[in-house]
Amino acid sequence: MIEGKWFAQGSDISVPLSIRMAVMGKGRDALDDMAQQVLVYREGTPVGTARLWWSEGEFHMGDLCVLPEARGQEYGDLLVRLLLYKAVTHNAGSVTLVCPRTTVPFFTRYGFKEQSGETPFGGDTVAMRLLAGDICLRCQHHGA
Repeated sequence: MIEGKWFAQGSDISVPLSIRMAVMGKGRDALDDMAQQVLVYREGTPVGTARLWWSEGEFHMGDLCVLPEARGQEYGDLLVRLLLYKAVTHNAGSVTLVCPRTTVPFFTRYGFKEQSGETPFGGDTVAMRLLAGDICLRCQHHGA
Protein backbone atom coordinates (compact mmCIF):
# COMPACT_ATOMS: atom_id res chain seq x y z
CA MET A 1 0.00 0.00 0.00
CA ILE A 2 1.17 3.53 -0.82
CA GLU A 3 0.29 6.34 1.56
CA GLY A 4 1.20 9.93 2.26
CA LYS A 5 1.51 11.55 5.67
CA TRP A 6 1.74 15.25 6.49
CA PHE A 7 3.79 16.68 9.35
CA ALA A 8 2.66 20.12 10.55
CA GLN A 9 5.05 22.73 11.87
CA GLY A 10 6.35 21.70 15.28
CA SER A 11 5.97 17.96 14.60
CA ASP A 12 8.72 15.41 14.99
CA ILE A 13 10.21 15.41 11.48
CA SER A 14 13.07 13.02 12.14
CA VAL A 15 11.90 10.56 9.46
CA PRO A 16 11.55 13.17 6.67
CA LEU A 17 14.91 14.59 7.75
CA SER A 18 16.55 11.17 7.57
CA ILE A 19 15.44 10.77 3.95
CA ARG A 20 16.52 14.30 3.06
CA MET A 21 19.93 13.63 4.63
CA ALA A 22 20.30 10.28 2.84
CA VAL A 23 19.39 11.71 -0.58
CA MET A 24 20.53 15.34 -0.44
CA GLY A 25 23.04 15.38 2.41
CA LYS A 26 20.96 18.17 3.92
CA GLY A 27 19.81 18.30 7.54
CA ARG A 28 17.47 20.52 9.49
CA ASP A 29 17.40 24.22 8.60
CA ALA A 30 15.40 27.36 9.43
CA LEU A 31 12.72 26.56 6.83
CA ASP A 32 11.72 23.45 8.76
CA ASP A 33 10.16 25.63 11.46
CA MET A 34 7.77 27.16 8.92
CA ALA A 35 7.26 24.25 6.53
CA GLN A 36 4.85 21.37 6.41
CA GLN A 37 6.61 18.14 5.51
CA VAL A 38 5.07 15.30 3.53
CA LEU A 39 6.30 11.73 3.54
CA VAL A 40 5.38 8.91 1.17
CA TYR A 41 5.41 5.33 2.44
CA ARG A 42 5.48 2.08 0.45
CA GLU A 43 4.25 -0.88 2.50
CA GLY A 44 4.95 1.07 5.70
CA THR A 45 8.50 2.03 4.68
CA PRO A 46 9.27 5.72 4.00
CA VAL A 47 10.55 6.24 0.45
CA GLY A 48 10.31 9.98 -0.25
CA THR A 49 9.71 13.39 1.24
CA ALA A 50 9.22 17.06 0.36
CA ARG A 51 8.17 20.26 2.08
CA LEU A 52 5.85 23.22 1.48
CA TRP A 53 5.95 26.63 3.15
CA TRP A 54 4.41 30.10 2.88
CA SER A 55 6.73 33.08 2.59
CA GLU A 56 6.64 36.53 1.03
CA GLY A 57 3.09 36.11 -0.22
CA GLU A 58 3.37 32.77 -1.97
CA PHE A 59 3.81 29.06 -1.47
CA HIS A 60 7.21 27.45 -1.97
CA MET A 61 7.99 23.79 -2.36
CA GLY A 62 11.35 22.22 -1.98
CA ASP A 63 13.64 19.39 -1.04
CA LEU A 64 11.61 16.82 -2.94
CA CYS A 65 13.59 13.62 -2.79
CA VAL A 66 13.03 9.89 -3.25
CA LEU A 67 15.40 7.20 -2.02
CA PRO A 68 17.49 5.80 -4.92
CA GLU A 69 16.05 2.28 -4.59
CA ALA A 70 12.49 3.66 -4.91
CA ARG A 71 13.00 5.91 -7.95
CA GLY A 72 11.17 5.33 -11.20
CA GLN A 73 8.00 4.19 -9.42
CA GLU A 74 6.06 7.50 -9.48
CA TYR A 75 6.72 8.48 -5.84
CA GLY A 76 8.11 11.84 -6.97
CA ASP A 77 4.89 12.39 -8.93
CA LEU A 78 2.83 11.60 -5.83
CA LEU A 79 4.89 14.02 -3.74
CA VAL A 80 4.37 16.85 -6.25
CA ARG A 81 0.64 16.15 -6.41
CA LEU A 82 0.38 16.15 -2.60
CA LEU A 83 2.23 19.48 -2.40
CA LEU A 84 0.12 21.08 -5.13
CA TYR A 85 -3.11 19.79 -3.60
CA LYS A 86 -2.15 21.25 -0.23
CA ALA A 87 -1.28 24.59 -1.85
CA VAL A 88 -4.55 24.73 -3.83
CA THR A 89 -6.67 23.88 -0.79
CA HIS A 90 -4.98 26.80 0.99
CA ASN A 91 -5.84 29.20 -1.87
CA ALA A 92 -2.38 29.44 -3.41
CA GLY A 93 -1.98 32.07 -6.08
CA SER A 94 1.23 30.41 -7.18
CA VAL A 95 3.83 27.88 -6.13
CA THR A 96 7.56 28.41 -6.61
CA LEU A 97 10.57 26.17 -6.31
CA VAL A 98 14.30 26.14 -6.90
CA CYS A 99 15.63 22.94 -8.42
CA PRO A 100 18.70 21.52 -10.13
CA ARG A 101 18.66 22.20 -13.87
CA THR A 102 18.58 18.45 -14.52
CA THR A 103 15.12 18.22 -12.92
CA VAL A 104 13.49 21.00 -14.96
CA PRO A 105 11.74 18.54 -17.35
CA PHE A 106 10.17 16.75 -14.37
CA PHE A 107 8.63 19.96 -13.02
CA THR A 108 7.74 21.33 -16.44
CA ARG A 109 5.26 18.51 -16.95
CA TYR A 110 3.19 19.99 -14.09
CA GLY A 111 3.18 23.41 -15.73
CA PHE A 112 6.09 25.02 -13.87
CA LYS A 113 7.92 27.61 -15.94
CA GLU A 114 11.47 28.84 -15.53
CA GLN A 115 11.87 32.30 -14.02
CA SER A 116 14.68 34.62 -15.01
CA GLY A 117 17.33 35.80 -12.60
CA GLU A 118 19.67 34.20 -10.13
CA THR A 119 18.54 31.68 -7.56
CA PRO A 120 19.52 31.95 -3.90
CA PHE A 121 21.58 28.76 -4.31
CA GLY A 122 23.50 29.81 -7.42
CA GLY A 123 25.32 27.12 -9.33
CA ASP A 124 23.28 25.01 -11.72
CA THR A 125 19.89 25.70 -10.13
CA VAL A 126 16.73 27.11 -11.69
CA ALA A 127 13.84 29.06 -10.16
CA MET A 128 10.45 27.86 -11.39
CA ARG A 129 6.88 29.06 -10.82
CA LEU A 130 3.41 27.61 -11.34
CA LEU A 131 0.34 29.83 -11.30
CA ALA A 132 -2.69 28.53 -9.41
CA GLY A 133 -4.90 28.50 -12.49
CA ASP A 134 -2.57 25.97 -14.11
CA ILE A 135 -2.28 23.60 -11.13
CA CYS A 136 -5.52 21.61 -11.40
CA LEU A 137 -5.51 21.69 -15.19
CA ARG A 138 -2.06 20.06 -15.33
CA CYS A 139 -2.83 17.43 -12.69
CA GLN A 140 -5.95 16.34 -14.57
CA HIS A 141 -4.07 15.84 -17.82
CA HIS A 142 -0.97 14.16 -16.44
CA GLY A 143 -1.18 10.38 -16.22
CA ALA A 144 -0.75 8.90 -12.77
